[in-house]
Parts: sequence; C-alpha cells; structure tokens
Amino acid sequence: MLRYSRNKNLMSDDEIILLSQKKVCVLGLGGLGGYIVEMLSRIGVGSLTLVDGDVFDETNLNRQLFSSMNNLGNSKALEAEKRVKGINPLTKVIPVYEFVDSSNAMKIIANHDVIVDALDSIDLRKYIAKVCTELNLPLVHGAIAGWYGQVATIYPNDTTLDILYPKDIKRGIEKELGNPSFTPALVASIQVSEVIKLLLNRGDLLRNSFMMIDLYTNDIEVIKTK
Repeated sequence: MLRYSRNKNLMSDDEIILLSQKKVCVLGLGGLGGYIVEMLSRIGVGSLTLVDGDVFDETNLNRQLFSSMNNLGNSKALEAEKRVKGINPLTKVIPVYEFVDSSNAMKIIANHDVIVDALDSIDLRKYIAKVCTELNLPLVHGAIAGWYGQVATIYPNDTTLDILYPKDIKRGIEKELGNPSFTPALVASIQVSEVIKLLLNRGDLLRNSFMMIDLYTNDIEVIKTK
C-alpha cells in the first residue's frame, strides 16, 4: 500500500500489518497528546482511543497541534478524531469526551496494547501507572516544561514514576517555565518511538531508566534507575 511505502525500510510488511492490529490509548490531547496522535495515525496504528474532557482555548494556540482559531471552544477529543479521520481512515478512532480519573480509568484503559501518558497531573500519572500494573499493561510516560522534557517506558510494578516524582513533589514546574511549541513535538516523537518499539517488540526501551532532555544546553541523558 502506497500509504505505508515509506515505512518499509524501517519495518517489514508483517510488522506494518501487526501495527494495524494494535490498540493504543492516549490520555490527554493537549501539547504532547496532539503530536502523539498525529504520529501514531500516520504510521498506521490500527486503533486509537483518544481521551480528554477539555475544550480548546486561546492559550492552547502556541503549542497544541490540533488547536486553531476556527475550533476554539470545541472538544479536544472531537477535533482529534476529525484529524485522524482526515489523515488515515484505516485507523479506528474511539473518542472519550471525559477526563480520566479514578472513577473511569480502569474501564477506559482496559483492552489496549499500550497506554500513553500525556497528562499534566503527577498524582493522576501515578494512579494511571497503578491501574496499568493491575491490567498488566505498559505505560509510556512523557512530560514537558519550558526547554525541558522527559520520557520513560514503565512496565507493571516498575517504580520509575516514584523516582521521578518523590512524595514531596505534588505538581510539575510547567506552570512556572511555560511550554513552547518545540518541546512537546520533540518529547512526543520520543514517546511514539517507544510505543512503536513496544508494539513491534524490537529495539531498546527506556525501561528502568528515563531520558532527560535539556534543549537550552543541548544535553540529552538517559539515567538508569536500576
């Protein structure tokens, strides 16, 4: 198929078919989530569950891929669904017009191959990791703040998030440092590469480690947690 012809030096025909059979759940459709959904749909992941109860506002325009002057006030999940259908009608889209929380996380997350964290709450991230452990699902974590970002792949019972966010840290620093247009795109790209490696069972994962990215000084470091 011409749609995926440029993937073929990267993966085999069998792997392209395998991707088309996989289901990924993206939690949060803002700065990170929009780029993540864009790339997953273009590479050919078969089913995407897109979760966000928020709507676009003017503050999103500086960095959120799916936001525009024409859709301010519209549901992020709805706009993400429309975007994917315009890119790749072969990808099944399941929009969820809710914020994920303790009341619905188990139902939303179940029956997927990989869960992607594009959230902005530390406590919620830790709760999602706990649910993923209960469901025996891998979680790809990403976070951004100003010039900085981090990515980690977390398997059930891994303690990476506890290391990244000790108990005395209750909120991230993105409110203080802001989020420009370029940091989400880069961190989302690395998250998507981790998702693809998980789905295809190949390559080295950022497991029991995390990647720290400092675009201000051009430092990228992978730090082992074990």
